[in-house]
Formats: sequence, C-alpha cells, structure tokens
Amino acid sequence: MLDRCGPGGPGKYLPALWDLGRDRAARLEYRPAPPNGLLLVPGSLLQGLGLAFDVVVHLRVGPAARRRRVTAERQWELPAFDRYDDEVDPVALADAVVLADHTDRPALVLQGRFA
Repeated sequence: MLDRCGPGGPGKYLPALWDLGRDRAARLEYRPAPPNGLLLVPGSLLQGLGLAFDVVVHLRVGPAARRRRVTAERQWELPAFDRYDDEVDPVALADAVVLADHTDRPALVLQGRFA
C-alpha cells in the first residue's frame, strides 16, 4: 500500500483488505488516490518494521494505563505491548508522541524533525 501511494507508484489504494462483518477478504477494487492525498495507517506495533512512513505519530499508553483499560478477555495481549515498548522503543522512533494515559487530557510531545 505504501509503495502504491508513494512516489513513483500508480497512485491507487485498496480502501479495505478485510470485511469484518463477513470475516473474509473485502475483495474491493483499487481506487485512485486524490492528488496530494494523505494516507493514514492506524495500527498497533507497526514501528520498527521498516515501513516507509513519512511521519509517525505514536499514541503512547503506559503499562499501568493499558492494564486499567484492557478487558479480562484481552489481558493475554499485554506482554506483547510491554515487549514492544522495551525492544522497539516506539517513542524514540516517532516524530510526535501523544501521551494518552488519560484520554480526557492527552499531551503532545514533538521530537525528531518537528522539535
């Protein structure tokens, strides 16, 4: 997707890869990206994979806040996020960080090329 929308690419994108309602591939057609368009890629654990992002904004939620927010059924996911924080250090890789432990009062920290 990044190569298709990036410089030298055909300028087309798939609006979805997976149909959550049907639990299968979305099977959609490529669509043309608008001139000077912006591609937002939301997702967990994406930094450190070598993806060619122009700008990275990391929403940081500390371990204690994660544990408060995650339901009992999803507690098994928490060690992966702790390991990601330790091994990848997404805060150091990001251009901007939103401290999001308290959703009612996030804080923006600019770093990298924006500081």
